[in-house]
Amino acid sequence: MGGDRAPAEIVAGAVDAVSAGLDVVLVGDESRLGPLVAESGVEIPVVHAPSVIDMHEDPAQAIRSKRDASITVAARLVADGEAQGLVSAGSTGAVLAAAAFVIGRIRGVARPAIGSVYPTGQIVLDSGANLECRPEHLVQFGAMGAALASVYLDLESPRVGLLNIGEEPGKGRELEKEAFTLLDKSPLHFIGNVEGRDLGKHTVDVVVTDGFTGNVLLKGAEGTASMLVSMISSLLAERPDLADAVADLAPTFTELRERIDPETYGGAHLVGSRGVVVVAHGSSSRIAIANALAMAAEGADRGLVGAVTKEIEAIP
Repeated sequence: MGGDRAPAEIVAGAVDAVSAGLDVVLVGDESRLGPLVAESGVEIPVVHAPSVIDMHEDPAQAIRSKRDASITVAARLVADGEAQGLVSAGSTGAVLAAAAFVIGRIRGVARPAIGSVYPTGQIVLDSGANLECRPEHLVQFGAMGAALASVYLDLESPRVGLLNIGEEPGKGRELEKEAFTLLDKSPLHFIGNVEGRDLGKHTVDVVVTDGFTGNVLLKGAEGTASMLVSMISSLLAERPDLADAVADLAPTFTELRERIDPETYGGAHLVGSRGVVVVAHGSSSRIAIANALAMAAEGADRGLVGAVTKEIEAIP
């Protein structure tokens, strides 16, 4: 029921996911979801949840008071083992609260974090869950990011870097300076400080930072990538003499656009919870929702929660 285009696009994305072989349960107002499912001709079970947590509500308070809200009911399905993953395009705060209070955190995790995929393939976390962090939180983000990289990138020893304004150990705020020392002593494959430009050089697999900085970094990269594609398209359109060459390159441009499109991934993992949780964009289309469901299913199939638990337990 959450998201700018809910519930129609959410149901449509679920239909696409089911058609691709995934098992999906829809949670929300049955009187609204039922007709949409019936129209699709695809059988999808619906768990009734009559209320919704709105964007303006205090997430923690709403989770406790609205036990019949769609996100609360969906999280309870995961907590009870009736579902292996949760996907939502609704209030990020409500998803965070549901993961923390209903599903629960992995033992030892201080702050669950959002791990997003950068356009060049690296994992960035936190990318929006924790705006203010302590140094030890960044170490845990490194551990959880390493688990994500091992599951999704098939890396045995992911390279973890600390986002900073310079490569030298003494750079940055007190947060980065202290986090550098802790990361350097940790069992992680820590390569030191990295700058924003390093993400395009593939010198790092996991980038660790606070949620405020990570969110700005990610959205800035998405905007820049989209801008470059538009500029290239405009410049080529002004060169009719290159029409044949452009036609030959069209499949390559299409692939490039898909690689940098946030909807290709569909969402981002909230890691640190005892269940698989994927936070989708509020403006998600059916394509993004289907991809977010596929991401959650892959995380469940490949043991993401177990991988995160193992990495966290290895941190002193």
